[in-house]
Amino acid sequence: MPVVPSLLPTALAELTADVAESGNITLADRYGLMAAILDESISDEERFAVDRLLRAVYRGRFRLVDELSVVM
Repeated sequence: MPVVPSLLPTALAELTADVAESGNITLADRYGLMAAILDESISDEERFAVDRLLRAVYRGRFRLVDELSVVM
């Protein structure tokens, strides 16, 4: 039986805020983005937020880091 990732209700908003604050997308953030992309029930607004994050990575505004999470 395949495992289907699911998001917590506020996970995408927190992920977006954390990435915007730190400027880094961690491994945990990437798994959260993957879960958001695979979740067919997210709203259009959430899908646009994911698209904006991915576009910002493409343009070099955020760095991809191999850490699990950023400890401050």
